[in-house]
Amino acid sequence: MKLRAVLLLSLILLAATVFARERTDVIVMQNGDRLTGEIRGLGSGILQINMQYILGTSAVDWSNVVRVESQQLFLVTTQDGSVYTGTLSTGGAPEARPVKVEIVEASGNAVAIARPQIVEMDQTSTKFLQRFNGEINFGMIYTKGNQSTQYTLSSEVYYPREQWAAAANFSSSLSSSTGVSTSTRNLAGATATHVLPWNQWFIAVQGNFLQSSEQEINLQTTLGAGFGRYLTRTNHATISLLGGFAWQSTQYHQSLVPLGQQNVATGLISADAELFRFNQTALEVSGTLLPAISQPGRVHFSMNATYYVRLFSNLRWDVSFFGNWDNRPPASFPGSDYGTSSGLSWTFGNR
Repeated sequence: MKLRAVLLLSLILLAATVFARERTDVIVMQNGDRLTGEIRGLGSGILQINMQYILGTSAVDWSNVVRVESQQLFLVTTQDGSVYTGTLSTGGAPEARPVKVEIVEASGNAVAIARPQIVEMDQTSTKFLQRFNGEINFGMIYTKGNQSTQYTLSSEVYYPREQWAAAANFSSSLSSSTGVSTSTRNLAGATATHVLPWNQWFIAVQGNFLQSSEQEINLQTTLGAGFGRYLTRTNHATISLLGGFAWQSTQYHQSLVPLGQQNVATGLISADAELFRFNQTALEVSGTLLPAISQPGRVHFSMNATYYVRLFSNLRWDVSFFGNWDNRPPASFPGSDYGTSSGLSWTFGNR
């Protein structure tokens, strides 16, 4: 546990150092207030700003911004799925006209986009490390009565580019108490997406690696690919759907009857939804359905739901529900593993 705590603190300090830059961006609000600081990014309808004279990160309602100026490079995503890279500026348009943000690309070309059409802005840079976003989460519960200990540790890293993006995540949970076998669950995953020429469409490749003592799984490897589409992408919600094919290989604990390694070809149906509110709360829900092709009638389903509340600056509190279900596990093996967790997370980049 001490090693995990030291690693967690080191990652937080490294992130704070890597992502720091000059706070010279200018933001002007509808009421005339002028803010100078560092624009961290835009997401969920909230413009995140760091100012030298205010501790932590300030949240600004994007719909109330009338002017923005920054020489920092940003990846700007619009409602129709278009992505641009460049610096930001806003012309002095009359108040009667809609506010437009001008994105000046490296080639010198300028693209003007109406402010409501912009749903995401991620800091990017010519420096590799400054392109990352992510979070680190830790939670722990200890009860003296039955010497019960529960902990969760998770992290996520996101690397956005103009035409593609990559993400990796890891989560680990452990529960132990006197007289009961220790229960562990570890999940690691990675996803890569590439934007297609048609608006809102993309292709994705993903892989997940699961260990679950509850389901007596030593290692379950799931690799899949498919086509996806954003059903909605606004400053209030993002919903996407992915369909394709996958391959799943499972190694179970040794039992009286040797199982060997089970390999299953499956279909792939995956959905992700994120709902936002300006008061800095968010709900993220994801689910994956794997109907077996090589074993008709067998279905595997997994999901994760997390509710976030931003406390201050980069610190958030969250509560999560996770689960895995198999309607036809091997005889005498459990078909499900699910639970809840709660903890604190530290975000970096545009998170």
